[in-house]
Amino acid sequence: MADSSMKRSGLYQSTMWRKISLLLLIIAGVQQATHAQELQARVTINASRVSSQTDRKVFQTLQTAVYNMLNNRKWTNETFQTNERINCNFLINISEALGSNTYRATLVVQAARPVYNSSYESPLINWQDEDLIFKYVEFQPIEFNENRVSGSDPLASNLTATLAYYVYIILGLDFDSFSLRGGDPWFKKAQTIVNSAPEGRDITGWKAFDGIRNRYWLMENLTNNRYARVHDVIYHYYRQGLDNMYEKEGEALGAVLNSLNTLNSLNSEIPNTMFVPFFLQGKSNELVRMFKKATPEQKQRAREILSRIDIANANTYKQELK
Repeated sequence: MADSSMKRSGLYQSTMWRKISLLLLIIAGVQQATHAQELQARVTINASRVSSQTDRKVFQTLQTAVYNMLNNRKWTNETFQTNERINCNFLINISEALGSNTYRATLVVQAARPVYNSSYESPLINWQDEDLIFKYVEFQPIEFNENRVSGSDPLASNLTATLAYYVYIILGLDFDSFSLRGGDPWFKKAQTIVNSAPEGRDITGWKAFDGIRNRYWLMENLTNNRYARVHDVIYHYYRQGLDNMYEKEGEALGAVLNSLNTLNSLNSEIPNTMFVPFFLQGKSNELVRMFKKATPEQKQRAREILSRIDIANANTYKQELK
């Protein structure tokens, strides 16, 4: 892949191709449409904790409906080739059937992007959303309408709004990782969902007062200029760091360390910033592998910062980055 502008560009057309027949233009259009979708999403519905009295077929139908929504919808106007589709996982863990086709669940969202000159994929997001209550009637289509986010049934719309929200988060992170602030249009799409989110007694996660680590606060961190440095973190970590690790390892490690320094400063100036744990979730092994190859000075600085901002994995950093 090239930079974001090149990666997302349409098919190249030379002067010669502009003179070819209408038939070939139609064929090219068909090929472009074939590769239009942005995601390669895997969907899993886990309902093992739900009472056996609930018909299990409904969960298989739900899984298929969610899969179709994520993979068959065109989420952007950009052109993606087949090998550019973003690998991601959506795992809905249903813990309880509340009656009237309503369910309580958590949603795990994972996505990764390839690293230049390697077969490795680095995690973009590895997050569990704890606030999901939704309604699903078997065989009812799951569709997202950005002009009617709340829909006619808030509980049914809560599922589609939440899924669409995380699709735009994934797209924003992916574009940001290739081009500085390249993800802004998709973060704004997610912000629109937050602003128009379904409302109801059992619906949570969309408001500031619902908690300190929810959809509202993640979007606040990604769109409010107060947190503008998070976009520098994303770009420098992936594009100037990981993508250069094969050819310019020293410079690449320096870029990653600069990203961690920025996270550390942000965490000190604005305590409990949600983006810090959000960004670091699922990256501890990756960071250890990188900085094991670093200079003693880089390794020490990385250990100090990571032990401070990623407390859950502090012991790992202290042991592995001696």
